[in-house]
Amino acid sequence: MTLKLIDLSQEIYQGMSVFPMHQKTFIMTNMSHEENMENTGSKTLGFSARNLLISEHGGTHSDGVWEFNPEGPTIDNMPLEYFWGSAICLDLSHIRYPSYFEPKDLEEALSRSGQEIRQGDIVLLYTGHHDRTFGTDMFQTDYSGLSYEGAKWLAEKGVVNIGVDAPAIDLTPDDIDFSGHLVCGEYHITNTENLCNLDKVVNKRFLYIGLPLKIRDGSGSPIRAVALLEE
Repeated sequence: MTLKLIDLSQEIYQGMSVFPMHQKTFIMTNMSHEENMENTGSKTLGFSARNLLISEHGGTHSDGVWEFNPEGPTIDNMPLEYFWGSAICLDLSHIRYPSYFEPKDLEEALSRSGQEIRQGDIVLLYTGHHDRTFGTDMFQTDYSGLSYEGAKWLAEKGVVNIGVDAPAIDLTPDDIDFSGHLVCGEYHITNTENLCNLDKVVNKRFLYIGLPLKIRDGSGSPIRAVALLEE
């Protein structure tokens, strides 16, 4: 069996697109090769390193339930099985803002995919928002998202991680109840945002890996999300 690795993660860099309520990303030089050689006295080798100032929700990331439910677990106390395992990707790219992803849309997308949702699955939603708008000001605005009923439909089927190729699983900026996050808080499951390349896994079943950093009491964590597909 041959496996193909597909990168589902956005690049991290200073000036990257970040959800408006979160810290912007800054990257600073800690030491250059030359400075390090001067400090150590070495004539042959110098070390260089940079410092990162980044939100726990910067770039491709997963949420700890505690972010939106004070009674829920922080990212370091959530089951690792929520961040890796068997996954499918559903195509919802034909549904645009201001329409929500409703249960009927998810049912139709699941039927078209030829897949099934199993207990413990990770379900990624291909909205096409990244493909259409990334690199423009429109990326952070006017994208579709899950209604409360849509998110609950996924949660009640046993989904443990809902992922999207948009800045949030909610319909922004209209849904001030943040319905997708509200359901994740109620069911103590995670969601993953700012994915990309979902067009390469749409309507397929694959192994998903998107492990968070082990941040003590973390509200979330940047991840390196990948898909492993059988060729």
